[in-house]
Amino acid sequence: MDFNDKVVLITGASSGIGAATAIYFANLSAKLVLVGRKENNLRRIAAYCEKSKGIQPLTITADVTEDAEVDKIIEETVRHCGKLDVLVNNAGVLKPGGIKNSNMDNYDTVMSTNMRAVYHLTMRATPHLIESKGCIVNVSSISSTKPNALTIAYNVSKAALDQFTKCVALELAADGVRVNSVNPGFVKTNILNDTGLSEDQMELVVQNIVNNMPLKKPLQVDEVAGVIAFLASNKAKSITGSCFVIDGGSLLK
Repeated sequence: MDFNDKVVLITGASSGIGAATAIYFANLSAKLVLVGRKENNLRRIAAYCEKSKGIQPLTITADVTEDAEVDKIIEETVRHCGKLDVLVNNAGVLKPGGIKNSNMDNYDTVMSTNMRAVYHLTMRATPHLIESKGCIVNVSSISSTKPNALTIAYNVSKAALDQFTKCVALELAADGVRVNSVNPGFVKTNILNDTGLSEDQMELVVQNIVNNMPLKKPLQVDEVAGVIAFLASNKAKSITGSCFVIDGGSLLK
C-alpha cells in the first residue's frame, strides 16, 4: 500500500487508535492532517510522523463537537493541502452508565462526539471527497452489535455510526466515494481514562474483558490502524458499506 500524494485527515489523532493510525499512514508516505484537542500531544505525534518519510503533517487543534471548528478543519485542510483524499472519523468518547444510573449530560456528550460530529464533518468533507474520488473510514466498535447494559449511550452511538456508514456509502457510491467502518473489539487505550474509574477498577475491567476474549489478548492499536489503512487503500477499491470486525474473536461468545 502506498499513499504518496494522498491527503489523509484523522480526527482524535493525539492518542490511541488515532495516533497509531497517523503513524501507520506516515510510513505509507501520506500527507497527514492531524486533528485533536490536546495540542502538545498532537504536535508530538506529528513530529514522530515526520521522522518517517520527512513529510510534515498539518496539525489542527480543534473540538469536533463545535460547529465552527468543524468548518475550520475542512477549510484549513483544503487551503493547506489543496484537496482531501481520505477522511478517518476516529474521535470518540465513552461514558459509563445504564438506564438506571446515567444522565442526559453523559448521553449528549457521547452522541455529540461519536455521531453528530461525524455526521457534520463528513457532510463538510463530502464535496472535496467527491472531487478526489476519495474515501471515508469511520472508527466504530463491536459495541454496535454487542449489547452492554453498563455503556448504553456508547453502544447506541456506535450502532448509529454503523448505519450512518452504510447509508452514506449507498448515497456516495455513484460519486465514486467509498465509505466503510472498522469495528474493533477491546483495545487498551486512554479512552478508559475518561470513564471515571480508578486504576484498580480499570485493571479489573481489562482483565475481565481479555479473559472473555477467545484469543485472550487485547488488540494492539497498530493492528486496528492496519485495517483502517487497508480500507482506505486501492486494495479495497471494491469495498464499500462494510463494517470490518477486528475483535480477537469476541463476537463468537
